[in-house]
Amino acid sequence: MYNTRYSGSPIVHEEEMGVNAPMEHQRVISKLNVGLGKLYYYDKAIRLEPLPETMLDEGRTSPTPDLVLYDNSADQIPIIIEVCHTRGLKGDLQKVISLIENAPYDIREGFVYNYKTSQWLRYRLGDGGTATESSFSEILQLDLDQFLK
Repeated sequence: MYNTRYSGSPIVHEEEMGVNAPMEHQRVISKLNVGLGKLYYYDKAIRLEPLPETMLDEGRTSPTPDLVLYDNSADQIPIIIEVCHTRGLKGDLQKVISLIENAPYDIREGFVYNYKTSQWLRYRLGDGGTATESSFSEILQLDLDQFLK
């Protein structure tokens, strides 16, 4: 039997519990994961595996996008997706651009989806810091917004 003594406060504060992930945020991630997962696991229509909240580098502490699309054969993550609300848009877009342009992860395409406004932004390697309002993935050759309808 394992016993432990806890002498702390019986009240757990929200800051101690982890991430800030409202239901709508999680719902969008879930819909994208299910839609893309069906195409990957069952239909075999895409070659990239959708994985939610997955570290970009398993060998060390690394960023964890809301959804990554993983190429098992190349052991790379060519696409990342961040889900946000209006106030988080600028920060998430900066994060996506930085991970694509400045980090050693070989990400080629990133998306930011604002669930408050239903706006998609896409950024591709080499876009020069300017995102385009689009939900169409050039790599997958499909519109990601179809999974949120």
